[in-house]
Amino acid sequence: MGKSSLVRVKHKGQVTIPAEMREELGLEEGSVLEVKVSDGGIRLEARSPIDAGKPVGKAEHDRVMRELDELRRNWR
Repeated sequence: MGKSSLVRVKHKGQVTIPAEMREELGLEEGSVLEVKVSDGGIRLEARSPIDAGKPVGKAEHDRVMRELDELRRNWR
């Protein structure tokens, strides 16, 4: 298992990722994270930001649509 740290959940569900972890992962303001419930805990995974307006091919479009459909199913 990797590094761990205790953080407090704020009023609106916000948490602060410790600076050394953000630096190690190259996270900065505006970075995109996927949030998953996994094995009774919460897992955060860095994702590439969506480049709005950037043309994409059919394969990329289909991948994004599958991800959105999965997120919608899990949200309900």
